[in-house]
Amino acid sequence: MVAVVGMLAVGCGGNGGTQATPTTSSAKSTATSAAHPSAKAAAGSTASPGQMTVVYEDATTPEAIRGKELMQKTGLLESLAQEINNWLELPYDIPVVGSQCGVANDFWYSDEKKMILCYEDVDQSLQLFSDDPDPEAAARRIAVGSFYHELGHMAIDIYDLPVTGREEDVADQLAAYWLLEPVDGELNADYVQTAKDTADVWNLTSAAPADLDEASFANEHTLDQARAYNWQCWIYGSDPQANADIVSSGLLPEERADRCENEYDQLSRGWAALIEPHYKS
Repeated sequence: MVAVVGMLAVGCGGNGGTQATPTTSSAKSTATSAAHPSAKAAAGSTASPGQMTVVYEDATTPEAIRGKELMQKTGLLESLAQEINNWLELPYDIPVVGSQCGVANDFWYSDEKKMILCYEDVDQSLQLFSDDPDPEAAARRIAVGSFYHELGHMAIDIYDLPVTGREEDVADQLAAYWLLEPVDGELNADYVQTAKDTADVWNLTSAAPADLDEASFANEHTLDQARAYNWQCWIYGSDPQANADIVSSGLLPEERADRCENEYDQLSRGWAALIEPHYKS
């Protein structure tokens, strides 16, 4: 956890070995919006005490401007906020804020009860996936994955959920659960690809073993390479037949893959039990 200007914030950048005036927008989303498994109940649900709201702050640097433009072009924050409002009971209004942070990261601010998605983080994804056939689509998916990781921190905080491991690892698990669980028996292909892109990011940002130092191992974040393997394991474990290529291509060692179906099942059952009481009925 990182103290920022007197406010408690959980910053969720990677651990590759070296650490690294508000306006609102109602841009139409071009992203595929999936409902969480509980969202099927939202249509008949009663009004929640709180809503997730959207704020886009000003951007002045080239990196921030590029990130903000992509967020607004795709209606990223609007579509994600609407999804949360559809299925999750919030005890009060919670803003998700697009912001110029000066760093490629994202944050959950516990004291202020707000989520920050940094424009620079989106711009960094554009650079990392510059050779992708559609860098903007890849960068949007990475931002979606980051949002759900921060949503994990948010849920742990506002619902006072018990956790039995490092919160950063637990937030990764909760993000995987929300992205990989089927809706009425069907997976959302865009969200499965989001999980795969998230694993790719941790591979791309991981440091060479020679660059790892004591601070890398002591960091609250699991090493980026290990996070990549965790995500590959959960993706494979959620549907081994559909994701067999993760193992056959060498992205996930067979020794780990043998345990992944049980690992994901344990993750899924545990988070279902913890989070379902907070779904809209």
